[in-house]
Amino acid sequence: MRNPGQFILYFLLALLPTCTSFSEAGNASRAPSVARLVRVDPSGEGDFTKIQDAIDAVQSNNLELVFIRVEPGTYREKIVVPADKPFVTLSGRSGDIFGSPTVSVLASDFVGRYLTIQNTHGPGAKAVALRVSGDRAVFLACRITSHQDTLLDDAGRHYYSNCYIEGDVDFIFGDAASLFEKCQVHSVSQGGGTITAQRRASPSENTGFVFLGCTITGLADTFLGRPWGPYSRVVFALSYMSSAVLPQGWDDWGDPSNQRTAYYGQYKCYGPGANTSKRVPWSRFLTSEEASPFLTADMVDRKSWFRNAPSIFN
Repeated sequence: MRNPGQFILYFLLALLPTCTSFSEAGNASRAPSVARLVRVDPSGEGDFTKIQDAIDAVQSNNLELVFIRVEPGTYREKIVVPADKPFVTLSGRSGDIFGSPTVSVLASDFVGRYLTIQNTHGPGAKAVALRVSGDRAVFLACRITSHQDTLLDDAGRHYYSNCYIEGDVDFIFGDAASLFEKCQVHSVSQGGGTITAQRRASPSENTGFVFLGCTITGLADTFLGRPWGPYSRVVFALSYMSSAVLPQGWDDWGDPSNQRTAYYGQYKCYGPGANTSKRVPWSRFLTSEEASPFLTADMVDRKSWFRNAPSIFN
């Protein structure tokens, strides 16, 4: 059993660049602009001194926007947003969160902003930093780091914008329908690591991971992904790939039958790791027509559920 004391949650100032607002993120749907403001401050100057206490105070089957502002400080706790508490925003001030997973989002309509979510267990074992199992979840300018299994992108529709995601083995995994836009994805594998392990189990599932306009970097050789599910679907589009990306690109996880069913695509990527001449023959080099469904938010149906950040608090 791991020592839970090794997982420390931080909210610090000015560690991440300013992120786009909901409306700037694209075609935000309108929602009530008034939110209930709850302040968490370890000094005792807020409504709560612990983040989980603030979440626990949200009414079950909540129907109002609850904006939990976390003041700078050190928080030694494990966070769960239960499934019966939707419409919660957890926000630092352009800052940071640090078991397994450290943070679990089970509720729908969750927003995370300016957070660092880190599992500090280290290499050699599964150490989930963030689990997202609720529908309609948004993460803006967040930093999500661990080693193996960093981000359990489990189920639902999710949008990640201007985030930094780091790990070594299968560090973005699960069966959600997720769009990663303008994110940096960084492998700390010492060689032979894998970025994605998407779990789509049948062709009828509208799930998969799309990396749009992202930057892919690493310390050593890494695969773009391998199929956790036989119909695993991952697309990289208009993204920069450093030389850390292995020439073959993809791995079949030791099962050649996965080559017939996995959907691994690349469209107009660039950089030394984007060369397609040595890619595995069962991966796809998408035409403009084939790529078009992945170049918009249609896969996650973003237009129907995005909301503007609240402008009035009570």
